[in-house]
Amino acid sequence: MLRRLLVVGVVGTCLSLPALAHAGTVSIFYYPWYGTPALDGGWQHWDQNGHQPPADLYSPFYPVLGPYSSSDPHVVQRQMAQIRSAGIDEVVVSWWGRGSSEDQRLPLVISSARRRGLLVGIHLEPYADRSIESIGQDLAYLATLGIRDVYVYHPRDFPASDWATVTSQAPSTLRLLAGTQLVGFASAAGFAGIYTYDFNIYNGGKFSRLCAQAHAMHLVCAPSVGPGYDGQRAGETTGGRQRANGLTYDRLWSAAIAAAPDIVTITSYNEWGEGTQIEPAQAHSGYASYDGAWGLQGAPAQTAYLTRTAYWTSRFHTVR
Repeated sequence: MLRRLLVVGVVGTCLSLPALAHAGTVSIFYYPWYGTPALDGGWQHWDQNGHQPPADLYSPFYPVLGPYSSSDPHVVQRQMAQIRSAGIDEVVVSWWGRGSSEDQRLPLVISSARRRGLLVGIHLEPYADRSIESIGQDLAYLATLGIRDVYVYHPRDFPASDWATVTSQAPSTLRLLAGTQLVGFASAAGFAGIYTYDFNIYNGGKFSRLCAQAHAMHLVCAPSVGPGYDGQRAGETTGGRQRANGLTYDRLWSAAIAAAPDIVTITSYNEWGEGTQIEPAQAHSGYASYDGAWGLQGAPAQTAYLTRTAYWTSRFHTVR
């Protein structure tokens, strides 16, 4: 799965609750990078690859909310309510460095998530000019926000010896996880664990081996599950993965739980450009829909993936 380097019934509201501490955590990757002319002065991401919102989006699916702004408090609050109602414990926010639009929106996400009893983690992306030195500064900053988990995407941009200088000096409140299947690299670099993100490359058949290796080195194991992948409209040329009416998601979840992970990570809540989202989608002319997932049609199908997530998170929390 190629990452771009560009700058139903469970979906109701819920009362503010304290963050729950499970033996096993479910975390979901979340993207606060969407913008609209009304709130952000222009389209952000929805118009990628030459598309022209609001009718023409860069996604193979069309959101129930339409092309929304991640700056809209009502949107973010609704999203956090959906995530919490699906039994998810932690929102892992895509973050592209200090001063980025994702950084500017981070306080809104944090406040909305914590109001719903969610933990907040950071997906530390390969932003322009990211360096070992800048990452050290990033970690100090993120610790002041009460962040616990930092998931580092593309950790092998730097050698393990360079990482070791950062991880050894990172704030003690942070837990760093490396996006890699190289458990030895993660251990030598001083990471607390590994995650996989890309469920095309790191598919369910690899989960048990990866978690066994991680646990043998006393590392946290956090394999990633997802519903399917299609990034063609966004300009990606790599092969996709069909949703198969929910079968892809179920198989990955089954494999993840069988691997006895410490965390199950979900790719993703709302990465619409890669078609990995489980956020509600509507049937719309020219777009795929969730119709047929687990035999559902119409309005119930719109929230099918959130509903199924609630089923799997309940099983995982019970098993752990």
